[in-house]
Amino acid sequence: MNAAIELGELLESSGSLRRSVQVSSDELVEFAALMLERRYRLALVCAVDTGIDIRVNYLFVTGPPDRRIELVVTTARDNAAVPSLARLSFAAGRFEREMRDLFGIEPVGHPAPHRLVLHQHWPEGWHPLRYDAPASVPMAEDSASYPFVEVQGAGVYEIPIGPVHAGIIEPGHFRFSVVGETILKMKARLWFVHKGIERLFEGRDYQFGVELAEKISGDSAVGHSLAFCRAAEEALGVALSPRAEELRTVLLELERLYNHVADVGALCNDVGFGLAQAKALTLRERLLRLNREVTGHRLLRGGIAVGGAKVITLPSAEVLDAIGKEFDALVALARGQGTVMDRFKGTGVLQLVDVEEMGVLGVAARASGSSYDARRAHPVGATLAGFTPALSTEGDVQARFNVRVEEVAASLSILRDYCSSSGDLSVSTVLGTIASNVSGSGIVEGWRGAIVHRVEIDKGVLTRVKVVDPSFFNWPALAISLADTIVPDFPLVNKSFNLSYAGNDL
Repeated sequence: MNAAIELGELLESSGSLRRSVQVSSDELVEFAALMLERRYRLALVCAVDTGIDIRVNYLFVTGPPDRRIELVVTTARDNAAVPSLARLSFAAGRFEREMRDLFGIEPVGHPAPHRLVLHQHWPEGWHPLRYDAPASVPMAEDSASYPFVEVQGAGVYEIPIGPVHAGIIEPGHFRFSVVGETILKMKARLWFVHKGIERLFEGRDYQFGVELAEKISGDSAVGHSLAFCRAAEEALGVALSPRAEELRTVLLELERLYNHVADVGALCNDVGFGLAQAKALTLRERLLRLNREVTGHRLLRGGIAVGGAKVITLPSAEVLDAIGKEFDALVALARGQGTVMDRFKGTGVLQLVDVEEMGVLGVAARASGSSYDARRAHPVGATLAGFTPALSTEGDVQARFNVRVEEVAASLSILRDYCSSSGDLSVSTVLGTIASNVSGSGIVEGWRGAIVHRVEIDKGVLTRVKVVDPSFFNWPALAISLADTIVPDFPLVNKSFNLSYAGNDL
């Protein structure tokens, strides 16, 4: 069938959808523009080097109902190139720069195709995700500096921060162009801890992928492992029982709970209100100990597997109510301090138009008026029927604080419902014959935002895994929100986004 006709019929159809459409390079820009006009979100771009050619999959999603359409383009391995979508989509431009680094695919027409993942000391011509790329090569001893945009004018000076920071946070370099204390521009340089995660998946049994997914970003062990499992289950044709989905929902909300509690305290700490931080850390420790009771691990590892889920026990209603009361007291303490709320209000504003243009996800997006939430857009089974995400419209630090507070309340409500139901604590699905060359995608609303995994499996062996953490979309938005703020507010605004270095620097 003609690609234009096929895509047109898919877009006019109703209900849930999973389809791939093979398109030519000449058709890609036109069809991608059509998808974006129909309010589909570009969730992932995945290149695959088959050894014969290179295939690029563009995953567009929308919902509810859960609809996913992949546009697939093939290019020769020699002089690999695809038309750039950067002028249509900011996110697409970043995915293209990533592919250029890792696969050597040239995005023809990209306005700024400089390096994104590979730093300047990585040698030219080495693309580590190519089929035949050597495992390692000598690094360049004498390399050019990263081409930061230089802001010029009277009184402008630069403040470099990082990549090595005080404390135990991961490395990232932030370059501020400043007049007085006012930030004109901030540029973040990341990928100092690029680990080759996607290459580590390749050639492994699909069951091994769960353990690796749990370790992509430690505070999102459930989110990443669940996204991987959903992708693998779609590829393998595995259908889960409602009880398995209930247990997975419990684990996902427990992960959301302890992270949001920690962030509420950390935001207060960044404006000097250490008492709230102390109380939040105490509650977080209580939640981590609860996690260990539930799964045997403080970060909830080991609770999810391809085809199932298992827990040791579930929290009681009394425990959840006590946590809720302690959290409410913490929030009342913070909101009762006028100096704290004054620092939050109007600081680090991110406008909805920027959210939509940049594809921002999660708390940062919903605090600026976006209603996108994967729990609602891509529901699994009957779980969370009628769920409404927490929203705000101000887009400042206070809005991000408030959304977290509301999400804690929502998580506790969900947990009360699911933990009160009786049923098995361990559920697994017997897998049938594993097919050759199958693929699938998994989308999960992690506590930072939507996590997406795409897998390809051949007779039980992972041949390609593409991972997208919401931090990949959200790091550029941090820079936008800092415009016209002051340097002392950087730690506060940064914490209000609380993005993952590890999840970004794959």
